[in-house]
Amino acid sequence: MRYSKQPAEFLTVTCLEWKHILKEDRFKDIIIESLTFLTEANRVSVYGFVIMSNHLHLIWQILGDHTRNDVQRDFLKYTGQQILKILRNEHSPLRQELLVLSKDRKYQVWERNSLSVSLRSPQVFKQKLEYIHFNPVKAGLCQYPEDYKYSSAKFYEKNSKDWVFLSHYEG
Repeated sequence: MRYSKQPAEFLTVTCLEWKHILKEDRFKDIIIESLTFLTEANRVSVYGFVIMSNHLHLIWQILGDHTRNDVQRDFLKYTGQQILKILRNEHSPLRQELLVLSKDRKYQVWERNSLSVSLRSPQVFKQKLEYIHFNPVKAGLCQYPEDYKYSSAKFYEKNSKDWVFLSHYEG
């Protein structure tokens, strides 16, 4: 792991009311694009991830003087806006399911108050990484973690370089 003022964190982000907003790969690709941008901008290091149809898990570490609140806000705002833009342009009925009419927004992709847990020991870090990787297996989407495309499991199991934004936790 890279040196940072802050420890790595396990983050769970849930789609509004557990709706399957990320079912299509093109919406998962928006997440990938944003993670790539954040790593290239040296705002985060990403050590593990899985993107499911209605939620995602990340193990990431906020770098430099950036704060988790700022990085997470920018990540969720950008990805939510991109998803909503596609749904609007295609007149998708899913967009209406995301209507919330809050004071600060009309539509919402992500649940508020994502779960974030600091990973202060190697044992907890590895336990969360394994949990992430077995998520698609548990959901019946694949037999082996490394068979699921939108996950870091193949990176660790087969040294795959499919995701340029990933860093190995051992350095």
